[in-house]
Amino acid sequence: MADEVDTTVADESGGLRAADGRVPGRRGRATRDRLTAATLGMLQDTSYRDLKVVDIAREAGTSPATFYQYFPDVESAILALAEEMAEDGNDRLTRIVREGDWTGKQAYVTTEAIADAYISFWDDNSGLMRVLDLTSLEGDERFRSMRTRLLNEFTIALAGVVATQQQAGKHPADIDPMAVAGVLVSMLAHVASHRGGFETYDIAAQDLRRAMARIVYTSVTGAKAPK
Repeated sequence: MADEVDTTVADESGGLRAADGRVPGRRGRATRDRLTAATLGMLQDTSYRDLKVVDIAREAGTSPATFYQYFPDVESAILALAEEMAEDGNDRLTRIVREGDWTGKQAYVTTEAIADAYISFWDDNSGLMRVLDLTSLEGDERFRSMRTRLLNEFTIALAGVVATQQQAGKHPADIDPMAVAGVLVSMLAHVASHRGGFETYDIAAQDLRRAMARIVYTSVTGAKAPK
């Protein structure tokens, strides 16, 4: 099935390349997308260490030989998924910070949107996020850098809002905006990824969302959250 990778429509490939360096054409990209979609689906119920090329290929309706045209191993396919997820996360999460209204009570609406976005993003990518968290803790720099990339732009954008509030006199001069943003991002990520654990303490999802929004609001604006 080597003909699935062609170079006739390189301008439509978005810069993607197969394992041998060639640029997938339309049909090749569709095959690659099936492989990554199969990998993502299997991560919901299978440990990434238990994923096998033959199983992914079977799920995608193709062969292991075709898989190796696009990825040298399973981890490479997961990294490709993580890269796509990071781009999606930057759009879904960072855009809210940059485009949101941070004045008065409207700022609370913005923090509610942030809480909702974090919860939905982690729910949509739970299997992949588990892999990123585990491999980052194990010290795998490839996955750690991808996780950093996912949260970096959001952290910088949030720090920018804190700095603006600080310049307006709403925070003490000795507050480090990046430190505030870093703590908030860590909190949001941890809560979003461990919501199941909170449910064992009978904490309702709506209450958890409200707590996230109120903490972000007060930390960013320096004001008491509205009722």
